[in-house]
Amino acid sequence: MLDDKVAIVTGSARGIGRATAELLAGHGAKVLINDLDADLAAQTAAEIDGETLPFAADLTDPGAPDALVSRVIEQWGRVDILINNAGYTLDGVIHKMSDEAFQRMLDIHLVVPFRMCRAVAPHFREPAKREREQGVEVFRKIVNISSVTGTFGNSGQANYASGKAGVIGLTKTLAKEWGQFKVNVNAVFFGYIDTRLTQTNTTENTMEIGGETIQLGMPDQVRQIATSLIPLGRPGTPEEAAGGVFLLCTPWANYITGQALGVTGGQLGGMIS
Repeated sequence: MLDDKVAIVTGSARGIGRATAELLAGHGAKVLINDLDADLAAQTAAEIDGETLPFAADLTDPGAPDALVSRVIEQWGRVDILINNAGYTLDGVIHKMSDEAFQRMLDIHLVVPFRMCRAVAPHFREPAKREREQGVEVFRKIVNISSVTGTFGNSGQANYASGKAGVIGLTKTLAKEWGQFKVNVNAVFFGYIDTRLTQTNTTENTMEIGGETIQLGMPDQVRQIATSLIPLGRPGTPEEAAGGVFLLCTPWANYITGQALGVTGGQLGGMIS
């Protein structure tokens, strides 16, 4: 289905990102695997059945998105699909939240997708101009990852919610700007998916960023409440989450753009459009 397509999936060495990369590669795409951890990125790239390319970087570094896209072009000469998935949580109630904690969530969940979209711009727009002159339509895809937290909020996550809400606005705007170039720009907002961000917040469930240990996960009580709000009765798996992303990368989604698709098991709340 995706033979000869080239895909970038940020934050793809584990969890939903890895499941998405595996699904794209399984349908023929060449896939760039990105993570902060160079060893993990290389290991994941080696384990995925298909043509892959590891690229380790902290994408919040201003030059990293451009460097990542340049590496893809150097290796494969094109890019057709961009999945902006990289992210993490840094929770806290708003009256105790530092400027740094707020800004860090905006940086990874909103600024990085903006920079990644900007970095692929010439490789999406210029081929499309030539294709338009030839009278052919070739669709390229951008899928930005959001969250139910960005659509109806969540206590203790003002920073994360703001970033995830912002990326939906970015999605809808870019869909309008790049529709003329046959670029489908959509978002997927996830509900409760079973990843390290939603598993129990034990002392082992952490990640390292710049030498700092970040606590991940949720208290068990919150996990139980979250499950009770899902009509399908359980959290989703990374593979099920990846399915929603993959759908928007297929030819069957060529006339879908500027949309936010909920992959939530039926969990709803707030105002969603």
